[in-house]
Amino acid sequence: MAIYGKQLFGRDGDADFQSSGGIEYTGPEHRFSPEAAEKRKQAAQHCFFKEGMTMDYTMFPLSEYAVTVRFSAEVDEAVNDYVHRVAIFLEQQKKNGILDIVPTFSSVTVYYDPLVVGGYEEMCEWLRTELERVEQVEAPPSRTVVIPVCYGGEFGPDLEEVARFHGMTEDEVIAIHAQGRYRVYMIGFAPGFAYLGGLSPKIATPRRATPRTHVPAGSVGIAGNQTGVYPLATPGGWQIIGRTPLALFRPHHEEPSLLRAGDIVQFCPITEEQYRMWDDERHSSNT
Repeated sequence: MAIYGKQLFGRDGDADFQSSGGIEYTGPEHRFSPEAAEKRKQAAQHCFFKEGMTMDYTMFPLSEYAVTVRFSAEVDEAVNDYVHRVAIFLEQQKKNGILDIVPTFSSVTVYYDPLVVGGYEEMCEWLRTELERVEQVEAPPSRTVVIPVCYGGEFGPDLEEVARFHGMTEDEVIAIHAQGRYRVYMIGFAPGFAYLGGLSPKIATPRRATPRTHVPAGSVGIAGNQTGVYPLATPGGWQIIGRTPLALFRPHHEEPSLLRAGDIVQFCPITEEQYRMWDDERHSSNT
């Protein structure tokens, strides 16, 4: 196991973080002229379906400067693996005028400069050609990342409510959460925020009725059938059950996000004393 921070925790795989995590970006609001809006509508109605590949897809314009390739409407590990293979391959083949390639749960969106690449049809033609060759690339091997968490108390203000919602004790919720193995499906919402699948339905809990205006960095939460870690302090409505002393987003590192799509995350309970010792060490090493 590669060591990260203390020797008990880390990630199983490459220690250099050579592959960057995708950050979800939807682009600025764009005002379409009536003519452009009608053309976009017609293009969306005539999106094509490609057969005979390892995985079928549909393609449609997201805007005048973005095309989305969707492989499935379902959230599935095999689909997600293929999505990230496509994203890696397109990054390798990226031509001038391609601004960004963004993988999500089951689709890839390509942002482009129409003044350089051309219009929607030209972009689709390039994608059609490249998608025929995706089998030439393999996704990087999955890594296991162990994240220490101090559950409950001031670090997990919603743990009691989550336990009450399910008729459990707090220790039972912690045990179920820490026993899981969670797949990173995508990075989005905030830099370094990993959407994790695999939460036990036994502790799946609705979001808070009233979101908080401030959720501390490192907070571990539950929202519906997902769990995740806030890499930065942001507003949020997830049920907060604990906090990790790890920094999940390091903007000055070559690979800022600790997690990347395809990783497997495991949570390990630690005490408040262990949390504060780890947190002190992390801050002292940054000074």
